[in-house]
Amino acid sequence: MIGMLNGVVVQIDAATALIDVHGMGFEVRMPSADLASLHVGSTANVLTSMSVTQDAITLFGFLTDGERRMFLQLQKVSGIGPKVALSLLSTLPSDQLVQAIRDEDAGALAKAPGLGKKGAQKIILELKGSIDLSAAPAQGERGAERRMPQDAGTDRVVEGLMSLGWKQQEAQQAVEAVIEDSGIATPLSDDAVADVLRLALASMDRGR
Repeated sequence: MIGMLNGVVVQIDAATALIDVHGMGFEVRMPSADLASLHVGSTANVLTSMSVTQDAITLFGFLTDGERRMFLQLQKVSGIGPKVALSLLSTLPSDQLVQAIRDEDAGALAKAPGLGKKGAQKIILELKGSIDLSAAPAQGERGAERRMPQDAGTDRVVEGLMSLGWKQQEAQQAVEAVIEDSGIATPLSDDAVADVLRLALASMDRGR
């Protein structure tokens, strides 16, 4: 069982990411928001769930443990397989998905491709009252769950990238990847700030 991948993102398309782990490429199906957070050439840590059928072996990946646990919970509902569970997580963030189940909002769930109104009602019937709220981060915690402890030096690098037009989340992920890949000690010294900024900017430009 493959439970986690840590490697370089080689390719991203509408449904999957290809991750190179020591020369071996793993194709991982992921929620759309997670795919949007990845960048080609950067290092990613992806939590996975493997699905084995007669036709294929498929890896599903997530950037937070809460998402993965929600993915597994959804599949406890009869008739809900991994593809529909992933579709739900691509349509609604985990916190909104939990709220829709608690509010019995079948319409919100039914927006997920491949589900339908009857499937949405079944999810509500079988999971309401038993859904694990800890499986979904609260609003605004998705980014925090992925973020490494900060120091003044890394904050300066992130702010520098943002001043050049990059979004905060993109800048944060690039800085984390550069620090990890290059083995740079944290908190960053004043001399290291310029080096990390240069390396992060180069990696982000490659990912465009």
